[in-house]
Amino acid sequence: MIDHAALMSMMSSYGLWVLTPLAVLEGPIVTVIAGYLASLTILSLWQVIPCVIAADIVGDSLLYLLGRLALGSLGPTWRDRLGLSPRRLYSLMRGFRRHGTRILVVAKLTHAAGFAALTAAGAARMPFVTFLLANTLASIPKSLVFVTLGYLFGSAYETIAGWLSVEAAALVLALGVGGGLVVYLRRRRADK
Repeated sequence: MIDHAALMSMMSSYGLWVLTPLAVLEGPIVTVIAGYLASLTILSLWQVIPCVIAADIVGDSLLYLLGRLALGSLGPTWRDRLGLSPRRLYSLMRGFRRHGTRILVVAKLTHAAGFAALTAAGAARMPFVTFLLANTLASIPKSLVFVTLGYLFGSAYETIAGWLSVEAAALVLALGVGGGLVVYLRRRRADK
């Protein structure tokens, strides 16, 4: 993770040339800082918005690709260790075919669950066009919220970064505990 002051300095000095790659890597906090720099007229708001939306979509597409390629490169032993039996993979694929758009939108808007849902979409072989459409529809309002947050309250970007990381960590922890509990209860029920 890059220091927030360094992010601000790089974006102030190099503008849009570094904004998009940084937004792919660092996500929401770069978007907040870009909104703040737009409020100071260092960056153009009308250039920031499409850059951060494009960066969000590119970053998410890379995670989709990771899920798609990683599953194919895993041997049967590793798939079994990760609990990805052929039956579970079929269920995952069926779930993404039926509710993939909803899963992606909810995961993107909660921010913390995004990594898991995006890689799972790739692993489930969700059609890329459907993925791209759903992801774009979720990326636009999410990016606009972070740009607006930065534009209005960007001088507090350090505090906002803290909120983003605390919120994300708490949500991932809650999802992990909930997911673990579901897996435990299903296995326990299957053993009976």
